[in-house]
Amino acid sequence: MNTLIFRTVAPFLTALMIVFSIFVLLRGHNEPGGGFIGGLIAASAFAIYGIAYGVAAVRRALWFHPLSIAGAGLMLAVVSGLISAFAGVPFMTGLWIYPHLFGVEVPLATVMSFDIGVYLVVVGSITSIALALEEKDDA
Repeated sequence: MNTLIFRTVAPFLTALMIVFSIFVLLRGHNEPGGGFIGGLIAASAFAIYGIAYGVAAVRRALWFHPLSIAGAGLMLAVVSGLISAFAGVPFMTGLWIYPHLFGVEVPLATVMSFDIGVYLVVVGSITSIALALEEKDDA
């Protein structure tokens, strides 16, 4: 399946899937989507890139080891829940702040940081599994 056409299309398809996964992540709180499905789309993009170019190319593209990405996401998700506990409300209660950046009010929520944590956990763990399976195929 490693044809010239597939290798030519894979980088564009990967980039498109990553952008779409971020779109799904960011719209997930109010509409269908979120960190889990966005992470699955991103992990699928990395798997397609790995099929086209090999595991080493995906590892270079990721910059960090996939399990490190998953660990950082897990830490972000836990910290998002603990922030509410330190604020004196029940664990995992959504909290919002509204800082002004360059004259624009930007709402930031622990709900969104939790979703980003889930996204990173799914991307890291599923990509790690996919890369391990692809390495086994190459051997």
